Amino acid sequence: MTIELNQPAVRHARSLVREGKVVRDERDDWSEAAPTPDEENAFIEREGWTAFAHWHLGIDRDANPETKAAYSFPYGDFRKVRRSGVISGESRAGQHDHDEIEKALRSLLELIDADRS
Repeated sequence: MTIELNQPAVRHARSLVREGKVVRDERDDWSEAAPTPDEENAFIEREGWTAFAHWHLGIDRDANPETKAAYSFPYGDFRKVRRSGVISGESRAGQHDHDEIEKALRSLLELIDADRS
């Protein structure tokens, strides 16, 4: 299992932030804000796997792309980028030596926080 940075997801996340589609919550809010498995399933059913992939900054190219196992490091709730998800993901990426993903999440957090001013 090799998790890589999902570049289309990075572009999607940055675009959402620039459009103002952000919830500026705190790190601990992610446990409540993260989509549930049922919400993920409903989103996949409605929007498809490519759209689902765009909400995850990590992708395992060895996994079946039509399984949730292929995607990691979610950053939003399928409507908006959640600051809490970005912070949580950055921390997890750092803990597991996913340096490129950690850097992308840090950059996204900087974009979110800069847009505040």
